[in-house]
Parts: sequence; structure tokens; C-alpha cells
Amino acid sequence: MFAGNVLGRLQVIWVLKNLGEKKNKMAKTDIISSSLNTLNMYASQAKKVCFISPSSKLLISVFKKIKDLGYIKEFEVIDDGKGKVVKIELTGKINECRAIRPRNSVKFAELEKFEKRFLPARNFGFLIISTPQGIITHVEAKQKKVGGKLIAYVF
Repeated sequence: MFAGNVLGRLQVIWVLKNLGEKKNKMAKTDIISSSLNTLNMYASQAKKVCFISPSSKLLISVFKKIKDLGYIKEFEVIDDGKGKVVKIELTGKINECRAIRPRNSVKFAELEKFEKRFLPARNFGFLIISTPQGIITHVEAKQKKVGGKLIAYVF
């Protein structure tokens, strides 16, 4: 169709370029999963700083809990006008950090079952759970004797 002239070739290049840009601007369906996969990738490459965008209140709460556990040094939420970007300084202690899909509801009595399923050994790593009392680890949930929804695991 455009093969004969230079203008036609430029139009084809422009269309292909714009199709690629639209492909990359697709909406993310699970912010927590993609953010924790990005964090896991940067940790496995021994990077010191990681930038994650977009973010949510739940994701920031998960990062606070991971920071309290000592797996990340510091994180900062930066508002860039379009959305919020999270800058994370890594410690190098993360072996694996993943979201749990689907978000299973877990009772206090079932915590041990999910601990065996997602963590490599006893007393090694943490399950992150969303409860009515906020984001807590499975150890805190056992102490408080509460259940909730499984969000992620880190070890």
C-alpha cells in the first residue's frame, strides 16, 4: 500500500512506533504482584535502588511491613504529578518476595498450612496478611489469634 514512496514508508514506521507505545501503556491488573516481582528482580540482580510505579495505599503498607522486618533499608514515596513513585533502597537480604494469588482468606487455625506451603522452612521468612487490625505478619497473627487475607510472602 505504501511501499512505493518515501512518505508511505514513513507512515508505516510511524504506525508501528505508535502501536508499540500503546502496547507498553497497558493498565496493570495487579499492582502488588507486579511491584513485588519488580522488587524481587532488582534484589536478585543485587541492585541497591529500585523505583516502582504505580503505587497504592495497600502496597505502601506492605513496604512498611517489609521494612520493619529488615528486608529493605528505606523507602520514599515521590509524587511526580502523574502518580506516586516509590523509591526503595535494598539491603540485599531478599531471597524471594512474591504476591500470593488468589488472595486466600485464612483462619487462625489454617496459618500453619499456608506457612508450610509458601515458606521454605520453619521460622524462616514471613507471610504478610491483611487483617482488620492492619497489615501484619503470620507471627503477629498467631500471637493475636486473628485471620485475614494472604497478601504476600518474603524470605
